[in-house]
Amino acid sequence: MTQYLILIPSDEDAWEASGPDAQQAVYDHHGRFSALLEAHGHKILGGAELKHSREAKVVRGTPSALVITEGPYAETVEQLSGYYLVESSDLDDLLQVCGVLTDAESAVEVRELASVDMSSART
Repeated sequence: MTQYLILIPSDEDAWEASGPDAQQAVYDHHGRFSALLEAHGHKILGGAELKHSREAKVVRGTPSALVITEGPYAETVEQLSGYYLVESSDLDDLLQVCGVLTDAESAVEVRELASVDMSSART
């Protein structure tokens, strides 16, 4: 089985401006998406909604000269707002199921995780 990260961008300001009923409808939609993933044999390994990007910290530089700034890495209308980590043996079907989260104005990004043994990189 292969692991994929499903990245979900959104307009955070529009999300904050929407009311509780509209937000609950989105949560319900994600519940249906999760159930559909499972029904199609894709295993959800993790996932989360992310806090607003204004709360992000960006770290640059070297360990001896770090520069830490407030806010998102990139200034765009849409920011990464959530993700799913999914294990699947059928990428084509996974992509079809991900279509549940898209519409004419929105998209999700599906990326395969690289299989690198990080245990040898530890110091």
